[in-house]
Amino acid sequence: EENPPKPVLDTGNILKQGYLEKRSRDHGFFGSEWHKRWCVLNRKTFYYYANEKSKQPKGSFSIERYSARLASHVRKDSRKKSCFELTCPGKRTYEFTAPSPAEAEDWVDQIQFLLKDLSSLTIPCEEEEEEEEELYNDVDSSDSMNTSHNTTLNQDEPKVEVEGEDIYEVLPGK
Repeated sequence: EENPPKPVLDTGNILKQGYLEKRSRDHGFFGSEWHKRWCVLNRKTFYYYANEKSKQPKGSFSIERYSARLASHVRKDSRKKSCFELTCPGKRTYEFTAPSPAEAEDWVDQIQFLLKDLSSLTIPCEEEEEEEEELYNDVDSSDSMNTSHNTTLNQDEPKVEVEGEDIYEVLPGK
């Protein structure tokens, strides 16, 4: 909706995809209807298609500020343990049924992992990668002041075990 729809064949940043049943927004006379949809989760957007071969999504939404959780209350039948929902204050709640409880849990885990990444300040976007690179270079240049043979990847230096310092170890082949 906000983003131009991308074809399902664009597998560049797909983190998870598969068939889910999605609860329709319009509640009919007999309650909500469930429709089988091919769902695709990429780094920021959740897309849903009529099927695997569809080129245009039936819908999509940015998952930023959404939260995902298992939601057995959305169905009363035997599939209730396979349900999860995506909620965001002030926005539409999306309800899904996965093929199995384990699959529902995996969708929730993937979405929560992604949301944690989106809310984290340490996720490298292009600007932050540059800052990180500069920070690494600063550390590297201060190392070269202390050691006269920095180009040997510290192989000739005795390894000094200092707690918390092992993260700066230079690995061969890098």
